[in-house]
Amino acid sequence: MRPLRVLIATDTYPPDVNGAGYFTHRLAEGLAARGHRVHVLCPSERGEPYVTANGPVTEHRLRSAQLPFQTSMRAAVPLGMGGHITRLLQRLDPDVVHAQSHFPVSRTAMRRGRALGVPVVLTNHFMPDNLYAHARIPAPMQEVAGSLAWMDMVRVAAEADYVTTPTPRAASLLRDKGLARAVEDISCGIDLDRFHPRAGERAAARRRFGLPDRDTVVFVGRLDEEKRIQDTIRALARIVPEHDAQLALAGTGQREAELRALAAELGVADRVFFLGFVPDEDLPLVYAAGNAFAIAGVAELQSIATLEAMSTGLPVVAADAMALPHLVEEGRNGFLFPPGDDSCLAGHLRTVLGPRNAAMGAASRELALRHDHHRSLERFEAVYERLRGTAPQPLWAERVVPEQAVAV
Repeated sequence: MRPLRVLIATDTYPPDVNGAGYFTHRLAEGLAARGHRVHVLCPSERGEPYVTANGPVTEHRLRSAQLPFQTSMRAAVPLGMGGHITRLLQRLDPDVVHAQSHFPVSRTAMRRGRALGVPVVLTNHFMPDNLYAHARIPAPMQEVAGSLAWMDMVRVAAEADYVTTPTPRAASLLRDKGLARAVEDISCGIDLDRFHPRAGERAAARRRFGLPDRDTVVFVGRLDEEKRIQDTIRALARIVPEHDAQLALAGTGQREAELRALAAELGVADRVFFLGFVPDEDLPLVYAAGNAFAIAGVAELQSIATLEAMSTGLPVVAADAMALPHLVEEGRNGFLFPPGDDSCLAGHLRTVLGPRNAAMGAASRELALRHDHHRSLERFEAVYERLRGTAPQPLWAERVVPEQAVAV
């Protein structure tokens, strides 16, 4: 197989901090490491456009502007974007365009690619719940806004030649929302060599982050509404002081002040540690500092952070929502709890921090082996290879709803 020329189009990419951005970065780096020519099209993190070779991956950063109400987020400026992307496609002549969303950069690259006869793959990471807080959508309007957002997403996805999403639950959700075509679930994958059991480094990792040496529950992710971190703080308050435990939160977000206030109100301010933004190279140490991982969010299409925790050998307590049940085998590597039920969450934390901790952590690692990122890269390569050299299919070509994705 000769090397592929791949243009990855995404509306979020590091230094953005989110699961979709991290996945896209690992996909680009992984494909390049396997000998393919990889270009990434994304918004500029500093406003002005530029092109840079970031190791073996070439980044094409589009002019961007700060989003309203979001000082940490930027979006590509639409003016002139279509023409710029067309010229880029003509110059690079990619074998495939791989879009990572239905947002402006991705959808424009998809449509311009199709117009030039370039096959298009779309991977969906979208859940409306992840936008409500960022867009400041009032609660009474969220259901309508969510329905409209799904309609838009499905309309754009129908234009792709191939559609993927991280989990079977996410694929089922797309079909439930009206996408009448094949959808394949391909795991985001995890670097099993980078995230591995580090029990011997636990004390040093805790010192690195200024954590007392006691049982530690960790969470990695944005401190935003859909993550429901308040449930984990309430659960922690239920298990202390009879259990000498603490919670370490790695990430930043809109709800940090509220979460600090809640911890103080519940009397556990000295047991909830806000680590702030942790650079990617230090993330393995966050998991190394922990004894268990807890995630209470209800809008996870896979949860890369949960996979990282499992790969490190941590038991998991997760909300029984969206795709999280795909990662937890009840009683083996952790437990599920009804979303919002902090009492149930507390009970499960007592169990996973108890005598079965090591065995359940080992089971997490074993289950994480199924998500080796090399397998995911191989799968995407197979999809690209199938599409290479083919003209885009007519939009009416796949209009049946399959039970399983068509094998390639």
